[in-house]
Amino acid sequence: MSDSVNAAVIDSVTIANTKVLAEAPAMAMGSLYQTMGNSVAMGAANAVYAQQQANMAFQAATVLGVTKLFAQNG
Repeated sequence: MSDSVNAAVIDSVTIANTKVLAEAPAMAMGSLYQTMGNSVAMGAANAVYAQQQANMAFQAATVLGVTKLFAQNG
């Protein structure tokens, strides 16, 4: 059995390794951008939900205040 490796195999492995190393920064930045986009979208959704809940509380407080005003003995 021969202990030597074909030069084409060595070149192929070297090229594949170089390709992976060259793509790593772009993949990392793509992942970062996706994560940041998801975080911003979740923050916006949470803000909308909080605003809806606040509007319900404000509406209930207004209704209670008006009801108390009408219930006063004048």
